[in-house]
Amino acid sequence: MRYRILGRSGLRVSELALGTMTFGEDWGWGASHEESRRMFEAYAEAGGNFIDTAVNYTDGTAERFVGEFLAADRDRFVLATKYTLSTRPDDLNFSGNHRKNLRRSVERSLAALRTDFIDLLWLHMWDYTTPVEEIMRALDDLVRAGKVLHLGVSDTPAWVIARANTTADLRGWTPFTAVQVPYSLARRDVEREILPVARAFDMTVTPWGLLGAGVLTGKYNRAGDEPRRRKPADVPGAQLELAAEVVRVASEIGRSPSQVAINWVRGQGRRAPIVPILGARNLRQLEDNLGCLDFELDGGTMERLEAASGFEPGFPGDFLESANIRKLIYGEKFPLLDDPRRGERC
Repeated sequence: MRYRILGRSGLRVSELALGTMTFGEDWGWGASHEESRRMFEAYAEAGGNFIDTAVNYTDGTAERFVGEFLAADRDRFVLATKYTLSTRPDDLNFSGNHRKNLRRSVERSLAALRTDFIDLLWLHMWDYTTPVEEIMRALDDLVRAGKVLHLGVSDTPAWVIARANTTADLRGWTPFTAVQVPYSLARRDVEREILPVARAFDMTVTPWGLLGAGVLTGKYNRAGDEPRRRKPADVPGAQLELAAEVVRVASEIGRSPSQVAINWVRGQGRRAPIVPILGARNLRQLEDNLGCLDFELDGGTMERLEAASGFEPGFPGDFLESANIRKLIYGEKFPLLDDPRRGERC
């Protein structure tokens, strides 16, 4: 396990985070207390220090488990949790991005996690109703009070992220240092706007859904006895073809499809700093996922997988990056221009 600096902060996090949405069986699936503990211990033994949870995961059980597991050595770990989602369905003020729900949610998380502070607090999802200024000032108040150390934003439009961090910079408030999004070979749309915003504002990206809801493991391409929430007929044909290519690559290099899919995401550092979140239901899955640390995909394999995904960046990305338009913007010398802000040759 290697480590990364989180965004523009000085915080050190392991190159893989452990997601805990599977900690607890309250939602009818997930891991028992003992299986959750085994996954936590395996991750820690591998050198992991970045734990990701949320106030609403498994109706609060995930935070309680995490608080118990971290209690013996709390300061070793970078503890991240989230606020926004409803914890009392019949009360609108028990959900949302606004100040009231923020303070209530953070106090609940601190109690469940058995800690006095949260290393990284995520705004979980954009609610489209709370002013950006209210959110950033309320979050900054928590940082100044010492209850939260760093801020992140999850599942939120790129324009909101840009406005929020610009507002924070202008007002002297704490900015977002990380952004959490779904990202995999099966879902690459964040490459259009969110990854460029993350690079522009020096934010680390922590992707979830690395296996495309299990599609990229190839399990929907084969018949089996294991009960599944989705049937192969529910998965689009193009995604089944993509999964088949991932399985072929995995077979050729002697790795599991999950490891190949995860390492494709890990290899996207040229687009933005990446720290993937592992989400497993049991120790066997987690140990397989951690095996991604033992190898990297070469450039040819990365290009092969990207071609199989069939992703098109769309406007304005494909327009502005086309050879004809670049020539109009830069003239004849564009191929000789190196831009360190892009992290690669243009």
